[in-house]
Amino acid sequence: MKFLPLSLAMVGLLTVRAPLAAGTTADAAFQGAAHDYLESYLRLNPEEATELGDHRFDGQLHDYSPAGRQAEADHARKSLAALDRIDAAALTGPNRVDVQILRQSIQYELFTLEQLRPYENDPRSYNGSFADALYFLTARDFAPAEARLHTLAQRLDRIPAVVAQAQANLQNPARILTETAIDQTGGAINLIRHDLEPLLQQVPALRAEVAPAQAKALAALTAYQQWLKTDLLPRSTGSFRLGEKLFRQKLKFALSSDLSPEEILRRAQAELARTTEQMYATARPLYLARHPGADAATLADRPKVIRAVLDQLAERSLTDQTIVAEAKATLQAATDFVRSHDLMTVPATPVRVIVAPEFNWGNSVAYCQPPGALEPQVETFYAIAPTPTDWTEARKRSFFREYNFYMLNDLTVHEAMPGHYLQLAHANQFQAPTLVRALFSSGSFVEGWAVYTERVMAEAGFGGPEVRMQQLKMRLRAIINAILDQRIHMGDMTREQALALMMQQGFQEEGEAVGKWKRALLTSTQLSTYFVGTTEHDDLRAAAEAKWGPAFTLKRYHDTVLSFGSPPVKFVRQEMGL
Repeated sequence: MKFLPLSLAMVGLLTVRAPLAAGTTADAAFQGAAHDYLESYLRLNPEEATELGDHRFDGQLHDYSPAGRQAEADHARKSLAALDRIDAAALTGPNRVDVQILRQSIQYELFTLEQLRPYENDPRSYNGSFADALYFLTARDFAPAEARLHTLAQRLDRIPAVVAQAQANLQNPARILTETAIDQTGGAINLIRHDLEPLLQQVPALRAEVAPAQAKALAALTAYQQWLKTDLLPRSTGSFRLGEKLFRQKLKFALSSDLSPEEILRRAQAELARTTEQMYATARPLYLARHPGADAATLADRPKVIRAVLDQLAERSLTDQTIVAEAKATLQAATDFVRSHDLMTVPATPVRVIVAPEFNWGNSVAYCQPPGALEPQVETFYAIAPTPTDWTEARKRSFFREYNFYMLNDLTVHEAMPGHYLQLAHANQFQAPTLVRALFSSGSFVEGWAVYTERVMAEAGFGGPEVRMQQLKMRLRAIINAILDQRIHMGDMTREQALALMMQQGFQEEGEAVGKWKRALLTSTQLSTYFVGTTEHDDLRAAAEAKWGPAFTLKRYHDTVLSFGSPPVKFVRQEMGL
């Protein structure tokens, strides 16, 4: 994109959409309140502003001090009071939905600040200022290297202050949170020590400006990592379980769904049985193709047949040396398939397969990194993560048995085409009088869409029954994710119970199951977004099929759903009159 001066780049973006709706007096009041809130929100959250594409605050870092947190809370309460003075019934167009999204987002912000309190009990909450804040300045060419290096030096110079705030704030996290923060801090140190070099090579004259700040940040983070190990870790005695009361509240905010935890669990358990039957029906002919003489008793053992076919598919494994090339090929194949089957409109914005930065290795084999909502013309990254260099060969083999060639096809659908990349590219084209929907997207809509499109592609024949097996396995994973999320944080599920559920009923490799157990302890409510989101997308499609009748086509339906941005699914249903 053409580079604008940092002081002006966002001003135009914040005002460009206002003329789209003349509207009512209530519309004008809401648009003013939303503008004021978002201006302050981006200023108070500079790392997030950078990620979104607002580069006015690129040299700053979040203020985690008591005064900084009080400013956030005061800002949130003032904004809620402004919304309370608006006649919501008089709003028109997208404002009718966006006022609800904004209100809930602000309430969630207050709930996080005052009840979840991550700045006290989760040392990972500071990692955005140590790694992501720097990575977002180096990963994309949104401005000349010289401008990005100036702001990079400013952020490096501010890291010691954030370290001091973290040390003052942190109390008694769960041990696993501190252990993870120790590893993540190591990743931030490596990023600062090694990954700034390509940008510095473009403007060698700025080394003199960057080097002192770089050394200052490295010294602070090295000391901080040692403090985490020797001071915080011994007193990290908090529970990793969120507890029923907080989980219920957080689930309502995070998912913006009308489904209660009890309804989610009931539907998940029913869907677990149904999906297992679909998996067996897909596996049986594949099993017979390799074992034509199988007797009735063997074929009646459903878990045995499913496991045998999955083991067979896992034989076509990948390696660190082959996975990137395979990802590029599967992305092209998926794109051609969507076009040839006329499933939905393919966006023109670019997508590129990249190797993920090292600090993201070991979490998942692939992920989507779209451009910020305020930089819609920048390319999307479909990132592929090799296995960490310190993994044993046995662990690597287990990892690539789980993420084999056929699973990579399904992951490409989920992360890129027609999953996250396609959906988010469409979302960036949504126009409204405010930026509310652009900045506060729904995780359950986004993740639910990606899981839903796995089903769409598999049912249309993409990759044949082999990829259909992996899609159903991933469906089982989404279902089990929701069960784990709830039974761990609202109940007392043990590691052994969780591993048994994942490995026996979800057919997961041990390495994948162990990793998911850890992820379930590190997060709460996020694992529910996949199942809840895809359940709501399935329900939405069923309602459209019933109402539209013979006029229903997949392309018409998908393009309509994609036209509203990324709001909670219940609001898409409202906008579609379903």
